Amino acid sequence: MATRHQARMAVVSLLYAYDLGNQTIADFSDEILEEKKIRNKQRDFALDLFKGVTEHLSEIDEAIVKHLKDWDFDRLGSIERATLRLGGYEIMFGELDSAVIINEAIEVAKAFGSEQSPKFINGVLDAISKDK
Repeated sequence: MATRHQARMAVVSLLYAYDLGNQTIADFSDEILEEKKIRNKQRDFALDLFKGVTEHLSEIDEAIVKHLKDWDFDRLGSIERATLRLGGYEIMFGELDSAVIINEAIEVAKAFGSEQSPKFINGVLDAISKDK
């Protein structure tokens, strides 16, 4: 059975595809999650996260942009943007403690991002959590 961490990794993949212009990725999300063996409760969790991020995208992006220091939102890598969007959504609209969400986002950044990604993700999400 998949873990919530694996579900989040899958959501970042979906958001990455979405960000690259594949707006219909939601139509294939069930198949993609099944392929990654994200099933049952974790599948529902992943779909809720993906749907929540896409529904609140402008609010999340606004919070991210507010905390980018000397950095242009459009210059962010797609993986970093997807990770920030997921973490931002969970901080802004979720029930979990911000520290848990930030730690999860850092782990995703370590897996998918560049060497500098975890520190960057940590700083932006920490600033968003302080606004909450």
